[in-house]
This record gives sequence, structure tokens and C-alpha cells, in this order.
Amino acid sequence: MSNYTATISWSRNGQDFAGNRYSRAHLWSFDGGVLVRASSSPAVVPEPMSASDAVDPEEAFVASLSSCHMLWFLSVAASKGYCVDSYDDTAEGVMSRNEEGRIAMTKVTLRPRVQFAKGKAPSATDQQALHEEAHAKCFIAASVKTAVAIQASMRP
Repeated sequence: MSNYTATISWSRNGQDFAGNRYSRAHLWSFDGGVLVRASSSPAVVPEPMSASDAVDPEEAFVASLSSCHMLWFLSVAASKGYCVDSYDDTAEGVMSRNEEGRIAMTKVTLRPRVQFAKGKAPSATDQQALHEEAHAKCFIAASVKTAVAIQASMRP
């Protein structure tokens, strides 16, 4: 169907690689020229070997699930005649041991807060159905073993 690419670039820059004293900071580059500063998580590799002001793979994983869900939610809502004014999500991922005993992202909780245009809001039941359909259509959620919970709330 479609192919997606990212270029990941890292350089040792003379640091002590054999002694495990090297920066994990690197760059992600995407089509269109977007550059994202990335690093290991300081929760996994302490600073200064990690860069706390960069995106780590675990954060990107959570953001990817949240973004995919949001994009599908907007599409589904529009197709059903609802008008969304804003959508915010404070998503959270949990790392713990999985069934195989390996450390993994075992759960991601999405907490979308959706504001609809006045007079254009679905009922709470219909909004839940929109989230369920968005989750079922999300390519990223369909690609992972991680449990994805959705705790949606409506804005007044």
C-alpha cells in the first residue's frame, strides 16, 4: 500500500564508546525536511548520556498512538456530521514486564478531551462510539501488542 521512511543519524564525536560514555542524542529526519532531536530516555540512560530536551522513542511511541487515534477520530466525526472545534490528549505510556518477562511498553492510556461546535456535539454514548471506531481504524494501534485504553472526556 504505502511506504514510510525516517532517517536516523548519530555520530560518536570522539566520545568513549567502549566505556559506554557517549551521547545517545541523535536526529530523526522525515520527508519534507522535518528534523527532530531525539535521544534515549533519561529514565533509561542517565544524563548527560541522554538529552532530556529531546524526544525519546518511548515518548514517540505514545505520541504516535495518540496522533493516529486523533486523526481517525476527526475523520470519523466529520463523516458522521459532527464538527470538532478542538482535541487535546494527555497520553501516557507505562513500561513494565510483559508476558514474556521483557521490559516493554505494556499499556498506553489516551485521555482525549474533545470540544465540539455548539449544537453539534454527539451524546456521550455516540462520542464513545466515535472513539471505538477511531481505535478500530488506527493503523498504529493495529500494529502493536500494547494495550491501549481510551479515557475520553467531553468539554463543556
